[in-house]
Amino acid sequence: MPTPRRAGADNTALDTASLLLRAVLGPMLFAHGWNKVKGPGGIEGTTGWFESLGLRPASLHARVAAATEMAAGAGLALGAANPLPAAAAVGLMAVAARTDHRGKGFFVFKGGWEYTAVAGGTAVALAALGHGRYSVDGLLGRRGRGVRPALAAAGLGGLGAAALLKLCYRPDDKPAEDTADAATARTVTD
Repeated sequence: MPTPRRAGADNTALDTASLLLRAVLGPMLFAHGWNKVKGPGGIEGTTGWFESLGLRPASLHARVAAATEMAAGAGLALGAANPLPAAAAVGLMAVAARTDHRGKGFFVFKGGWEYTAVAGGTAVALAALGHGRYSVDGLLGRRGRGVRPALAAAGLGGLGAAALLKLCYRPDDKPAEDTADAATARTVTD
């Protein structure tokens, strides 16, 4: 006859699972944010990329995206303020899926939305799981987990992304210098 499970053993498994997920997702998000600032193209390259995606003003969005990724990554890695870092991750991934990965299929190696779906879904699952006792939240006695934190992460992230896209996403607007360059190119070739 099987031995009944102890509640403490179940909590240890949940806390360990949360720690492992946070140890993967948090640093990965932080690294993506850091790369936007200190990677090969630096913040200027990120600004140009965001400009080409249609995020206006691109310079502001490059900085906010980098800071948000680093803050969400650190918050998840440390296990602080559940579900806010997860909501930030969801918002970031939703904007990336819409602006950069849309229409490119599923697989990320073809530019598809696979990465954004996995990262966003993992963030929501982590909000449901809670940060566990091996976290800043655990040290502070905050053990929030369940459907509410998951819905909060998904809802806040989705609403933030929708608002940003509504207010700042202009993929059909060409920047002034691109328009001037295009006019010059037409004049030179005509």
